[in-house]
Parts: sequence; C-alpha cells; structure tokens
Amino acid sequence: MLIAADKFKGSLTAVEVAEHVTAGLRHAVPGLDVAAVPVADGGDGTVAAALAAGFTRHEAQVTGPTGTPVTATFALRDDGTAVVEMAEASGLQHLPAGVFAPLTATTYGTGELLLAALDAGATSIVFGVGGSATTDGGAGMLAALGARFLDTDGEPVAPGGGPLRDLATADLTGLDPRLARTALVLASDVDNPLTGPKGAPAVYGPQKGASEADVATLDAALAHYAEVLERAVGPKAAEHALAPGAGAAGGIGYGALVGLDAVFRPGIDVMLDVLGFAPALAKATFVITGEGSLDTQTLHGKAPAGVAAAARAAGLDVVAVCGRLQLTQEALGAAGIRRAYALTDLEPDPARCMAEAGPLLERAAEQLARDFLV
Repeated sequence: MLIAADKFKGSLTAVEVAEHVTAGLRHAVPGLDVAAVPVADGGDGTVAAALAAGFTRHEAQVTGPTGTPVTATFALRDDGTAVVEMAEASGLQHLPAGVFAPLTATTYGTGELLLAALDAGATSIVFGVGGSATTDGGAGMLAALGARFLDTDGEPVAPGGGPLRDLATADLTGLDPRLARTALVLASDVDNPLTGPKGAPAVYGPQKGASEADVATLDAALAHYAEVLERAVGPKAAEHALAPGAGAAGGIGYGALVGLDAVFRPGIDVMLDVLGFAPALAKATFVITGEGSLDTQTLHGKAPAGVAAAARAAGLDVVAVCGRLQLTQEALGAAGIRRAYALTDLEPDPARCMAEAGPLLERAAEQLARDFLV
C-alpha cells in the first residue's frame, strides 16, 4: 500500500495523514506492508513534504509581508536541490489576525529566503508559490536579490503592489550572479496571467483583502510594472506577463519568469519528481491519496489529481481520503479515483471534524481496508 496524500489544511500535516491512515489500515489488516510519500503541490506544506522525504531543514530570518521579521524554513538535499516555499516568507499566515495589506504587502522576504538557499549551497531550486499575502508582481523578491525599482525622483518605490504605479525605471543588472548558474523551477498549480480578468489581482486579490477599488489599483500598477520592465529587459517582459503561471502568488510567478529565468511546471509534477514518488509507485500494488477538501479545484493540478494520474498510468487502483467530498462519483472516476472516504460522513459537524481529524481518519482508513483489502 502506498499512501501519497497532501495535508488536511488546518488539521493534519501530510505526514500526520499518512500516520493515521497507516494506523487505520492496520486495524483491519495487521502487519500490512505500507509505504508513505507525503506530497504537496507547490503551495503551503511543500517544504514539509520535502523534509519528510529526507531533505535537511534550514532556517533564515527574513522580512515578512508587512515588514516584521519572520523565521522561514527551506529544505536542501545533498545534491544541491533546494525546495523554497514563498509562503514561508510572504504567506498569509504572517499577517496579523484579520488584518490584510493588499496594496503594501511585499515579497522582499521571499527574495531573502532564496538568497539564504544560495548561501547554503543550492544549485537548483524548486520554488513553490501559493498562499501569498502579496500582489507585488515579485518586485520585492527581485529587489532583495539585487534589482532596483526607482520612481521619478530616483528613489526606491515603496513596498507592495500599489506603489508600483509610481515606478519609473527598473534595473535588473544587479541581480545576484549566482542566479544565472542556478536552475529555478516555478512550481505552481496556478496558470493565470499577470493582469486582466483572469489575472492575479482580479482572481486572487479579494482573498488577500483587496476591495474592488484595490483590485483596479493593483491591476493597473502591475500592468505599468510590466511596461517598465519591458523597457528594461525587452519583449520577453510582455510575453511573460501573458504566460501561464505569471499570476501565481500575486504575480511572483511573473517576477520569477522575467527576472530569474524560471521554468514553469505544474507544482504536483515537480514535487512528485523531487519526492521520489516514481520509485515508490513502482513497488506499490494499491495507492491512497487525498487532501482536506476534494472539490473542483482538486481536478486542476492539485496533489490528489496528480497522484491519481500517475497511478492510473501504472495500472494501479487509487482511492482517496478527505475531510469533505464535493465531487460526484463520475468526477472522481474521471480523475482516476475509484472511491473517496470523507471524514464528514463520520462526523457532520465541521468544527468537530477538524478537531478530531486524526481518529476519524483512522476509522475511515479501517473501513477502506475492509472494503478493498479484506
């Protein structure tokens, strides 16, 4: 049995999910041979999955999204591969409770985190983006890495996406030279462009506290930012603004594509490679995947869909566990998942379901084993 599940956000890490599923399976089938590869899709939890796969933990003090110092973690393997998660430095979790900063939140700390990875010896970086508090197009990140963004008075523009409306000149020639020798993969399940109706401000700005007026301000500011960058680096700046992934994490995807020559790949595909999923799959006869909510977003590049696609290609059955299930059986089947076991079927109250997720997951896994293995 191979367990390759993502976290249950707000209740269980991916490692804890695997532990509880294993315990439940063995209640029904003592001594069952179980292997686990905790997975992530590039969003929050990506570094934790890498650490569970044997990467070494590193910490760095960096600038949080509102300027307050935060401690951020990244993962590094002996071969020089680093996994850096932008949410560790610039994520929503670093905002004061209930207080958003849609116009001024900065990705500067993410740039500092990338520098820390380079200082630790990284020669290739998997850059997981998602869960950001920011909509600054990655300008803060690039500034931390050595770029200069100046207003008409020759002064650095203020942090955040809103002040980019005052941007007059951009200079990327001061970027850390090590970046040119470092392969950087932008790992995301978001394929939005930078601006427009499907761009970062319009689609994701409201989740970060942006009003309609804020969204309009940010969209115009990021469009202006792209125009200034086009004058600085040429036509590729305009091309990357329309590219899939440019709108990821408040446009930090755009900053990575333009400034860091990043290569965009679906987050789950990258992470399955990095985490050693293929060798584990080759030894498996049955696969269990899952995440907190199986819903329509799951079908668009989330971890369970990626795991199921790979397992189906290998001719293996896949079932899922989840906190709540919002997909029809037909949709599950189309994704390659035979059946899903939801904790809300055992405990309908959402608060109790999250509080008791571990024991409930063991009960669900025990039933799964009785249905498929006994």
